[in-house]
Amino acid sequence: MINSLRSGLSRRAMLKSASCGFGYLALAGRVSDAARQQARAASATPGASLGYTSPLILKATHFPARAKRIIFLFMQGGPSHLDTFDYKPRLVRDHGSSSSGGGGKAGGKLLASPFKFKKAGQSGIEISEVFPHLSKHADELCLINSMHTSSPAHPQATIEMHTGTSLFVRPSVGAWSLYGLGTVNQNLPGFITINPPERLGGPQNYGSAFLPASFQGTRITPSRGVKGDERDLLSQIIKPAAPLAAQRKQLDLIQQMNQQLLDDAKVNAELEGVVESYELAFRMQDAVPQVLDLADESAATKEMYGLNNGATSNFGTQCLMARRLAEQGVRYIEVCHQGWDQHNSLKERLTANCTAIDRPIAALLTDLKQRGMLDDTLVVWSGEFGRTPQGQGDNGRNHNAAGFTSWLAGAGTKGGLRYGETDEHGGKAAVNKVHTHDLHATMLHYMGLDHEKLTYNYGGRNFRLTEVHGHVVRDVMA
Repeated sequence: MINSLRSGLSRRAMLKSASCGFGYLALAGRVSDAARQQARAASATPGASLGYTSPLILKATHFPARAKRIIFLFMQGGPSHLDTFDYKPRLVRDHGSSSSGGGGKAGGKLLASPFKFKKAGQSGIEISEVFPHLSKHADELCLINSMHTSSPAHPQATIEMHTGTSLFVRPSVGAWSLYGLGTVNQNLPGFITINPPERLGGPQNYGSAFLPASFQGTRITPSRGVKGDERDLLSQIIKPAAPLAAQRKQLDLIQQMNQQLLDDAKVNAELEGVVESYELAFRMQDAVPQVLDLADESAATKEMYGLNNGATSNFGTQCLMARRLAEQGVRYIEVCHQGWDQHNSLKERLTANCTAIDRPIAALLTDLKQRGMLDDTLVVWSGEFGRTPQGQGDNGRNHNAAGFTSWLAGAGTKGGLRYGETDEHGGKAAVNKVHTHDLHATMLHYMGLDHEKLTYNYGGRNFRLTEVHGHVVRDVMA
């Protein structure tokens, strides 16, 4: 019987589970108390009869961690640092002048920002007027104005921001974090990405590559929910309408067959990923609906995040989900906002982008602080690159990998600090330059991980997130 059932399990389905994580998570409704109690009883010792041990168990850090979790706010498209967080008076003075180099094409005309910058907080750091709410948190932000990366092309730069390289398929930052630390909550994925960029690298941006599939990210797309054939694989092999105790029995039978296959194969990372995904998907039936259901949030909280405003409701929902996931022990959470590629209509489109994220991000920082979580949560904001000081026409900017801004907040970060500088027009990182590799090394350091020691042996050599590069930017830490 086992052999016949074994042959009935589609290898394609197994590989899809291993390569795509759990697909889109359904934003299910509230679960009844009876069903919740039943789920807890059924999953109290998941897979215990098989001697199953999750690879996501909590692991020791290399040194005391500053952050228990990271929330990465990714602005896909290359937000203009010159119109948001990198104030350049010389660019205003030289508006319309010809310029060569500096991250743009030779001979291009310099374009002053159409926005005013204002000193904010006690620190007096300059932030653009497009962020009226976020500027109130100026003393909690560390602006890294000297970022640079390797490629000015969206796909390559996006993948590099997520994996450390665009030349090869490598594990994502979230996967490395989960591999190094494990997860606090065994009933939720340790790495969740909300609304990830699908066209620019797709699953590669949250994949595990040669790391075991258990460490890949689980994606949530609030506006689309569950998508057709990408439904949770668990629902394809057991009867979701059956009592949870019966589901547990069905799953144990399947896992027994999986374990026999593993015993025969000795090592099979894809199958190990299937085993873990089935177990986690079973436990998630109870945990996920509770976490993603915002019904129990107060009206004041929803208003603070902008859920009642059409311009901010989408990103506000994502930020509120991120806070709830962080509260429940999810180790690495990415929230993505797309559409920052302003080659034209810079003033109008950048205004719309910033309006969409300004209130929600300010609310996230406020909420984390009020709950005592900002002290051990690192919030990172970044795009894949920046924009040129030279204009495209009179209302647009081109790609710029030579200089841009990321910012950090929380987890003992020095707030109210502008770290590093671009040149006088904002074209190239010039002082205290920070490469993407350095940002990654710093993020791991916050989590208590030494980027040079966090390695995985594959193909005969040890790999790491930062390859042979990367320096921890200690000057941004209090």
